[in-house]
Formats: sequence, C-alpha cells, structure tokens
Amino acid sequence: MKIGFDNEKYLKIQSEHIKERISQFGDKLYLELGGKLFDDHHASRVLPGFQPDSKLQMLQQISDKAEIVIVISAVDIEKNKVRGDLGITYDEDVLRLRNEFMNRGFYVGSVVITHYVGQSSADAYKARLTRLGIKAYFHYTIEGYPHDVNLICSENGFGKDDYVETTRPLIIVTAPGPGSGKMAVCMSQLYQEHKRGVKAGYAKFETFPVWNLPLKHPVNVAYEAATADIGDVNMIDAFHYEAYDKIAINYNRDLETFPVLTALFEGIYGECPYKSPTDMGVNMVGFCMSDDEVCCNASKDEIIRRYYNALNKVALDAGNEKEVNKIARLMPQVKISTDFRKTTVAAKKRKEETGVASSAIELEDGTIITAHQSELLGSSAALLLNATKSLANIDHKLKLIPQDMIEPIQKTKIEYLGGKNPRLHADEVLVALSVLSQSDENCRRALEQLPKLRGCQVHSTVMLSEVDRKIFKKLGVELTCDPIRKK
Repeated sequence: MKIGFDNEKYLKIQSEHIKERISQFGDKLYLELGGKLFDDHHASRVLPGFQPDSKLQMLQQISDKAEIVIVISAVDIEKNKVRGDLGITYDEDVLRLRNEFMNRGFYVGSVVITHYVGQSSADAYKARLTRLGIKAYFHYTIEGYPHDVNLICSENGFGKDDYVETTRPLIIVTAPGPGSGKMAVCMSQLYQEHKRGVKAGYAKFETFPVWNLPLKHPVNVAYEAATADIGDVNMIDAFHYEAYDKIAINYNRDLETFPVLTALFEGIYGECPYKSPTDMGVNMVGFCMSDDEVCCNASKDEIIRRYYNALNKVALDAGNEKEVNKIARLMPQVKISTDFRKTTVAAKKRKEETGVASSAIELEDGTIITAHQSELLGSSAALLLNATKSLANIDHKLKLIPQDMIEPIQKTKIEYLGGKNPRLHADEVLVALSVLSQSDENCRRALEQLPKLRGCQVHSTVMLSEVDRKIFKKLGVELTCDPIRKK
C-alpha cells in the first residue's frame, strides 16, 4: 500500500535520541515502554511504512547497552487476564515475550510481580519462574499510592520492594498490557538505586499520542479510538505550554500523574529533571512521517475499524456501549462517517443488490472487488477467489474450483462432521486451490496473488466465523464487519 512513514529514518534518529537521554543521567536510565515493543500493528496501520517490530529493530542497535525487565501485576495473574489480540493470559505472555526478546539478542534480566499483597497465585507464579531459572521479584501495593509521597518515598513504601538487580545502563521496563505498574517499578528502582549511590534517571517511550502533531490530527484521534475501552483522552500538555510557550500533545493519564511523578523525583533526588510530561518522552515518530495525507487516510480507516470492532463486541455481549459511543464521537472530529471506508459502501451495495451476505475488498491500486454468498461458497471465500482472479488477470467468469469438487467437501462437512453450514470457508477454498494448482495453471497463478492482499481493506455485511477472520488476519488484510451475526 502507499507509504507514509520513513522507517529507516526512524530507526536512526530514535536510537540516537535514546542514547542522548542515557548520557543525560549518568549511570543508568529506566525507560518505561508504553505500547508494544513488537507486533505493534496499530502503529503500522496508522503510519503505513512503520514496521510492526520497528521499536525492537531500533533498540537492537543499542542492545549491548540494554537490559529488559518484564512487569506483570499480581492482580492480572489472579484474574487470569487475557491479552485480547493473542488470546493468551498475561502470565503466559510474559514467558512468550521473554523468549521473543532473547531470540532477538536481548538480555532479559528479570520479571517483577507488582501489586503484590500475598496472593497465592502470585506466589505460585514466582515459584514457576524460579524453576525455569528466571529471576523474579515482588513489588508491593502501597497504601495511598500515588499521592502519599512521604509514605511512598520511605522504607515503608518503595523501601519494602525487592531491589531488582540490573547490570546495564539502559533498563527497558515493559509489560504484556496496560495497568501492570511499569512506572511504579521505575520509580521504586530510582529510590533503591539512590540508596545505593547510583545516579539513575527515568524516561518514557510511548508512540502515541504523537506529541508534535495537532491534537485533532487523525493519527492522534486514532489513538483515542484504540484506547476507547480504557478511556484515554488526548490533551494539550498545559505543563509544557507553561514552561516553554509551545503546544505539545499528551494524554490524560500522564497529565494527571505528572505532579505525582514530580513529587516522587523531588522526594528521591530533591528536584525533578522534567518540566512537563512531554519532556519525559523520547518519541521521535512525528519527525519520520513522509506523507501526511497517506497517514491521515490510514488513520481514518483505523478509527472506523475500531468502531466496527467495538460494535461487534457489543453484539457478542463482550463489550459496552460506552466504547462504541466514544468512537462515534471521534469520527466527526476528523470529518468522517463509516462511508469514508470504500469497502463498507461497496459491500452494502452488493448486499442490497443480491439480498444476501456480501463483502468487498479494496486492492492496492484502489480497485474495489465484491462478492456474495452462494449455495457453494461463503462471501469471504468467494471474495478471495474474485480478488485473486482480478490480480492474476483471470477472466471473472472462469470457475477456478469446479462444482463437482466442492460438493463432496460439502457432503463431508454436513454428513460426516455434523456441520450446519455447507458453504466453503476461506481456508477450505485455499486448500482446494492448492490441490488444483498442481495441474491447473490458473489456480497456481491465483494462489501466487495472495501476498498482494496484505494491507488491503475488507468489509463484510455479517460477522465472520472465527476461521474466516483468522485467514484474513494471516493474509494481513484489515477487516471490518457489520454487527450482524451469521445465520
């Protein structure tokens, strides 16, 4: 798809900026990492050209200076909290993250279990980590945190926490998800390091909102849409404006906690090195956008995608109307409705014409391809066939998979496997194409087009089955669905 972000420039200037921040503090820098260190698909969607593992690539350039500490809340362990995009619990994701980091050449020093008040599940998890040879520490819940600074910055506050032993000048503090207690771990370590005569500093590496873009820039509004479930709100950084007479963008949680952070710094060191929440950040993304229009359009698509995702969760009784209403209020801020997404309009038009479930895809060159369900194929399966035929310049009227091959598959699904829907799903169509490609040149050419679907936009007039959603995800297609359950 069209590129709007210079990834190479980002890798260069971001690593240089972090090196500068390390040198600012002397012995050690605790870098709180907001968002995802890799698999950052939100960033790659709103900043086309940003690679999902760009932050990891950038940090690999200074990996010899870096040590990773992974944080997990005892509360999340107790609740078996699940990471929505991967479908695994946070405690399992800690192990996954550790393996991913180590496989990419990073040193992972330890795991910190926060919000600890003696939970038996946290004790069991720490014991498990120890058996695996992983250093694990407890950080305790402090009554009055984050406002009772005198208690927090004392031996009965941060002083009670286990001291996390680290060996490198850059300590990257990350977690499976928000609310894990990353900042508190950083502050506790500053307190502990100060007691030991080590001069340590703190900075925050968070991609969104982008501080040097306007408040209502679609990239920043897309961040609000992405965090509608937790209620983040982008705001002008009043502290930054007061200190420098310049507008910078931050969000409510950082603005709310900055006075507390300032007090914690003053409690530990006697002064705070930062005049604003924006000062704490090291994010250079805003300097690497190469095409603002491309990023704006991609962000508008993302806002709509988030809106449909929220609607689908409500339809499945897994979401709430507040999230839907929040994103609905954001769309007018960037002057869009769901009709901005061309595939949405095209899929609904095809449904009106046929009276059945339909779908549409926008190809890289802007071509819109549509399909509808039939007695043989679901709309997603038909759409893949139509799209690949178009990309391979195969006559649309040509049937790639003969009916006498589809019917035995349908019989197996219904009679032998007890299924209720005889129509072929996307995965079944791809398997059939693969078999036929050994002897049919058109099927082979159609299959070869699949990589060209990555980054394309798709809309369905019904909520797709899990298997169809997974196929589109594996193909790198950005999917939205009307909140209507399939019959």
